[in-house]
Amino acid sequence: MTKIDATTRRPCIALMGEFSAGKSTLANLLIGSNPLPVQVIATQLPPVWITHGNGQPFRVDLENNQFPIDPNNLADAPLHDTAYIKSFSEEDIFLHCDLLDMPGISDPNMDSLVWERMISKADGVLWCSHATQAWRQSEAAVWRSLPSKLYQNSLLLLTRVDKLTSDLDRQKVIRRVKAETEGLFRDCLPISLLQATTEDADYEAWLQSGAGEFAEKFAKMLECLSEGATAVIQDVNAAEPAAVDMPAFRPPEQSSEPVQAPNEMVASVIPRRVQVRRR
Repeated sequence: MTKIDATTRRPCIALMGEFSAGKSTLANLLIGSNPLPVQVIATQLPPVWITHGNGQPFRVDLENNQFPIDPNNLADAPLHDTAYIKSFSEEDIFLHCDLLDMPGISDPNMDSLVWERMISKADGVLWCSHATQAWRQSEAAVWRSLPSKLYQNSLLLLTRVDKLTSDLDRQKVIRRVKAETEGLFRDCLPISLLQATTEDADYEAWLQSGAGEFAEKFAKMLECLSEGATAVIQDVNAAEPAAVDMPAFRPPEQSSEPVQAPNEMVASVIPRRVQVRRR
């Protein structure tokens, strides 16, 4: 297989959590489109690695061999012999990171080896935990079994926070989870992913969903990961690396259309009308 030039490698961010915790909605929020066929449920798929490009998807078996796969029938990939599916997208977020969409960790019909053998590929994690059952013991056990190097490069998202009907309940859950996960994540953030994806034209509603804070924290996480990668490249090459210019997100404009400053806009992510701006 072709080796990836280390100087062009982007951080790989795994999307993880228990079944039905909101990973698919998070992927759609990040990408701004449906990266996988909607009829495919998580239990049918091995890890899906999405990177920048316009190539045809393929599956990679346990011996690192590549096989073409029908993009409309990704579930045909045999779980017992597939390490991951490689998929491509030209959405701007993939100029800054790859996404590794993992199966639900709590699926009784899938051996945990299906996702465990891919965790070494991740530089960071976006972990989804349903706010009404936030940070279950099963989640905590799996997370503590993962490499500790991921802790400071990962965000815990309390999804479906809108299902907690009172502000008091929300604050109680947030305080409890932050206390229980202190030192285990870069940050813990409440977010209504569904509201964030459907209210992208309403500035106030978008902010209330938690998407604004998530965008800011996620951008900073990618920036730190890229700086770390640059430090490694510099050490290996014994030369000055190119400057890392990671994006900083800004929320939807309150006008009908976002204003784009010449030569400053580099991508549209989280959701379509949220822009990334070079600093």
